[in-house]
Amino acid sequence: MNKKVAVYRKEHFNAAHRLHNSQWDENKNNSVFGKCNNPNFHGHNYELIVKVVGEPDAETGFVIDLKVLSELIEENVLSRFDHKNLNLDIAEFRNLNPTAENIAIVIYNILREKLNLDLELQVKLYETERNFVEYPVY
Repeated sequence: MNKKVAVYRKEHFNAAHRLHNSQWDENKNNSVFGKCNNPNFHGHNYELIVKVVGEPDAETGFVIDLKVLSELIEENVLSRFDHKNLNLDIAEFRNLNPTAENIAIVIYNILREKLNLDLELQVKLYETERNFVEYPVY
């Protein structure tokens, strides 16, 4: 029988961004992205939920020590993203539109490098209370 267990860590960060496609004119950008295309940027209070799935360790009983997971998120995501302008301050978004979808993928890729490959990882990112994304989708 499969003994996999999912554990979750919820975190929070604030960041500004602008949704904009430099290949389009302002009319098309405004039509597609609306207020989110504000040249002076806009911000969100993001809620981040990181899900890690695996079998509990025989000695510790942990899938992953949640303190270790919290530290990984703090060191690799929150310290980089919190109170930042995603378009200007985060290298991954210099040529990538910082939509919620793309932010989730970038966070996933950052954390995936830090976790044991035996562990499954999923990122859920709430941009607003009602709008959120998940990556990857199982």
